[in-house]
Amino acid sequence: MPDIEGSDEPGYEGGEQTPSRPRHIGAYSEMLVSSVLGLIASLVLSAEAITLAANPAATFACDLSSKISCGAVASTWQANLFGFPNAFIGLIAEPVVITIAVAGLARVAFPRWFMVCAQAVYTIGVVFAYWLFYEAYFVIGALCPWCLLITVTTTLVFMSMTRVNILDGNFGSGIQQKLARPLRLGVDVAISAVLIALMAGAVVLNYL
Repeated sequence: MPDIEGSDEPGYEGGEQTPSRPRHIGAYSEMLVSSVLGLIASLVLSAEAITLAANPAATFACDLSSKISCGAVASTWQANLFGFPNAFIGLIAEPVVITIAVAGLARVAFPRWFMVCAQAVYTIGVVFAYWLFYEAYFVIGALCPWCLLITVTTTLVFMSMTRVNILDGNFGSGIQQKLARPLRLGVDVAISAVLIALMAGAVVLNYL
């Protein structure tokens, strides 16, 4: 959602009055909710991966059909790209995002280098999430509901983190000046909605 950019009161630095940082309440709240949901999905998928390793014939509550099946996706090489279940990555990444979101809501200012690095890592994460969606949709021929949830939450976190970094000038003042107005008008929200709607439409069209 668009941010509440107002600040409570001016700050002070070196005895002089300085503008306080934007709070980005909407963006950080979205990051928090999305990352918590992503962590829950990662926990479920990790538990299922362990169960599947012990019993390859195991079935799960999300195995609704041959096309909507966590087990069918989890048994493929794409689900274990680095030699371990992809969900384990979420167990590491999501708590970091939760920490950033909670700290952001508490008005903690992270160093610019930290936020740029977080953006770079999460950009890799969102590309990875959409690659997995592509593989599941076009190659595996089955979809995992928990994986779909992670794709959605990854999209939302990426857009919110990008919003914060742009409005805080972490990518440079030039980008900040060019994109601040479109962001405050909710362009990023519209892009997120379109991406999720397209993904949902594709799922309904071929898998439901």
